[in-house]
Amino acid sequence: MRIRTAGVVAVLGLALAASGCGDNSKDEPAAKESPKAASGKLVIWADDKRAAALKPFGDKFGQENGVTVEVQAVSKDLQTNFVTASQQGSGPDVVVGAHDWIGNLVQNGAIDPVQLAAEQKSAFNETAIKAVTFNGQLYGVPYAMENVALIRNTELAPEAPKTIEDLVAAGKKLKAEKKASEILCLQSGQNGDAYHIYPLYTSAGGYLFGTAANGDYDPKDLGVGKPESVEAFKKIAKLGEKGEGALKRSITGENSIATFTGKKCAYLVSGPWAIADAKKAGIKYDISPVPGFAGGKEAAPFVGVQSFYVASKGKNKALAQEFVANYVTTPELAVALYNAEPRPPALTAALDQVKGSDPDLAKFQEAGKNGQVLPAIPAMAAIWDPFGKAEAAIIGGADPAKTITSAGNTIAGQIK
Repeated sequence: MRIRTAGVVAVLGLALAASGCGDNSKDEPAAKESPKAASGKLVIWADDKRAAALKPFGDKFGQENGVTVEVQAVSKDLQTNFVTASQQGSGPDVVVGAHDWIGNLVQNGAIDPVQLAAEQKSAFNETAIKAVTFNGQLYGVPYAMENVALIRNTELAPEAPKTIEDLVAAGKKLKAEKKASEILCLQSGQNGDAYHIYPLYTSAGGYLFGTAANGDYDPKDLGVGKPESVEAFKKIAKLGEKGEGALKRSITGENSIATFTGKKCAYLVSGPWAIADAKKAGIKYDISPVPGFAGGKEAAPFVGVQSFYVASKGKNKALAQEFVANYVTTPELAVALYNAEPRPPALTAALDQVKGSDPDLAKFQEAGKNGQVLPAIPAMAAIWDPFGKAEAAIIGGADPAKTITSAGNTIAGQIK
């Protein structure tokens, strides 16, 4: 999940002709009845790849509904820019982003609930619908799901390792034979990366938040800094720079995939977004679940969902609801977005269309079947920075107990 990439602003504009579109009732899909939109224009924000894929569909939607559609590519800090623009009254009508934004966006009053009929909801993967539901309301229309897996160069590593210890042993052997220069490409950098380390953290017994009786994440039960997280990071530390050298701060979000495609490491922990680069480089690869620690729990990656949101302060909310509820829910658009970046579609009909020609989809789904839905509660915003920095420090040799306990205190203070 290339979360937290991002800024501003290449506009892939589409200007088309004029007349309005529909609104939604609580239990019905949006009707195509033409309330007068403020300016007959729909503005959509997305990152670079998705903006390019959306452009022809914005064109088509505009032609079919007699409106102007502008798809604007925001290539940096999309979530932050959207919240700021929303508060200033200069934001888009629709924004595309990760489901874990929802708590923050709702807390900032930046998005409205989306109304889908029961039949429309049932057309999506159940986990995807759960991910975009917050406080009992649907806040987004999901279009893709994602999780990390272990991608390996089968010429260097023919067999999938059963444990992380097996992987390290095989990676060290490849280094000794000068067939690779790195044991593992799992991105950390100087600030860490909670998303990519999470499978190992869970395998070693760590957790972020407990769950309430209804199954929702409970921000009052913070796992970071608790004994389970300390033990988890003691195990992670053994893989770090002062230990096996499998986890290194020199492996970053910018170079992890390139190091793998350059055949400098046999193993890469990444998601569907890495596959295009692997294919382009001619790497023979296979995909399997991220292996956990020997004797530990099964590694559980985050399961993320990419979604369309209706901006609460957009100038054309009825038009936005129409686009999100009755256009994003079509297989044609979902398949186009998949073709732009091959994340498994959340819409079952779209997944059925593409999975026959892409065996990787089933392998990523298998790698994520034990996954945990990435928390979308507002408290999650407090996790990323302190947790990541603690991870990076521990990988570099800092004391695991002191470092993660301090991070837990910082996070708890921010949540309060």
